[in-house]
Amino acid sequence: MLRITVPSDVQATLRGALSKAGSRECGGVLMGEHLGPNHFAVRAATVQSSGAVASFVRGVVAAVRALKAYYRTTGQDFRRFNYLGEWHSHPLFSVQPSSRDHATMRELATDRRVGANFVVLVILRLRAEHDLEGSAHTYLPDGSVHISHLELENVA
Repeated sequence: MLRITVPSDVQATLRGALSKAGSRECGGVLMGEHLGPNHFAVRAATVQSSGAVASFVRGVVAAVRALKAYYRTTGQDFRRFNYLGEWHSHPLFSVQPSSRDHATMRELATDRRVGANFVVLVILRLRAEHDLEGSAHTYLPDGSVHISHLELENVA
């Protein structure tokens, strides 16, 4: 099981996107740092325009642009800093992946052109007083999915 830590600065970005999107889904790409065995911290998250009430479509061009910029800022140290996966919101539903979410992420994880060892899906929503609620799942190239631990660092 992977441990995915989301620092308070990234949480602020995500909270702002969720608040702005309201009852519509929104999402983006997660970029992270490998901290140790099975432990990653989200260091950057893109925010793409909102989708519908029950769907979100990822913009590939914007995602690639953001990844290239991230790689430049991290010195292209791909062993330590790399693409983690995707995030999106379920503002009106459970923060567990839908069957469509599972299918999309399995497709990414098993696509040899992507070349990922794994991809993470984080699903979020805002609770009362702008508290984040979420889940994390990891998808492997063999098509399997594993529940991961989502750790939201305390906001100071």
